[in-house]
Amino acid sequence: MTQGAGQGPVVRTATLRDFRVPPYAQVPVQAHPGNAFPEGDAPDGYTPTERDLPVINRGDTVQVAVEPEPTPEPSPQGGLGPLYVVGDVHGYLDELLAALREQGLVDADGNWSAGNARLWFLGDFTDRGPDGIGVIDLVMRLSAEAAAAGGYCKALMGNHELLLLGAKRFGDTPVNSGAGTATFQAAWLLNGGQKSDMDRLQDVHVQWMSRLDAVVEEDDHLLVHSDTTAYLDYGDTIEDVNDTVHSILTRNDADECWELFRKLTKRFAFRDQGGSTAAQDLMAAYGGHRVVHGHSPIPYLLGEVGSEDDDEASRPVVEGPHVYADGLAIAMDGGVTMAGKLLVVRLPLRD
Repeated sequence: MTQGAGQGPVVRTATLRDFRVPPYAQVPVQAHPGNAFPEGDAPDGYTPTERDLPVINRGDTVQVAVEPEPTPEPSPQGGLGPLYVVGDVHGYLDELLAALREQGLVDADGNWSAGNARLWFLGDFTDRGPDGIGVIDLVMRLSAEAAAAGGYCKALMGNHELLLLGAKRFGDTPVNSGAGTATFQAAWLLNGGQKSDMDRLQDVHVQWMSRLDAVVEEDDHLLVHSDTTAYLDYGDTIEDVNDTVHSILTRNDADECWELFRKLTKRFAFRDQGGSTAAQDLMAAYGGHRVVHGHSPIPYLLGEVGSEDDDEASRPVVEGPHVYADGLAIAMDGGVTMAGKLLVVRLPLRD
């Protein structure tokens, strides 16, 4: 599998020291605003990006190492198979295929081989990595193959899907960001938008992304992309949230789409004091006993990032999902864009 059409190998970030914390991200987080900013919008000129993540040192969280699972066996009488989730992919197609093979979900040729297993992607298929469109094409193909085998492969809406859709539809059209003039095009580029992805983006990709749900509950797990409570702004039930998000994208209003992107780019609702309460609030509305999310890279939830004395020995090593908020939240973004790990795990976790 090639890294991307017309592209050479992508050079990964060799160290985390370049991911520094800007002054406006160092404010204390109160209650559970779902963002690094306690009140109101971000400062003038700020566009959300994973490079601007605050650092937390927590001793009360646990990282779960997940052993590779054997190839899933079909359930009796054609029932539902085992449930798997995939963290943020961000264009790393080769890494995704390797992780899916390791779990027995695809064969050596990248075809669905998991029978009636269930697979959920938590969003963020493009940007930063070499082949976002290749990732989308793979997920779309696996969806058809899994359905034919009695299982399914589905995906959630990530903030980078909203970003790519906005850049495609609105380009340099100014939007009311609440913190000065902004455009989807500028935000997309700042957040790792790849020209090769935009060049290869077709109507079928746009239509597929536009129909993705934002929230789903599976086997007592509440699956979302972002670690935020902002979903509550869009409905009191899962159906309401998904209908509202689809309606916003259908109306195609630049300011309304930007507000949706801005809210679903918020993060860190489940960390620190009040984190477990935030998770409980979300599950009280939508169900489940654990929130499973991507969006915020696990390396930022494990230790110091961006310090001058950062060296290879002190860098966080991602071996599995990150369980925190009194065991109520599971983080699934292994930080593949920063030489971390692309996570594909089976739920429930064996912890």
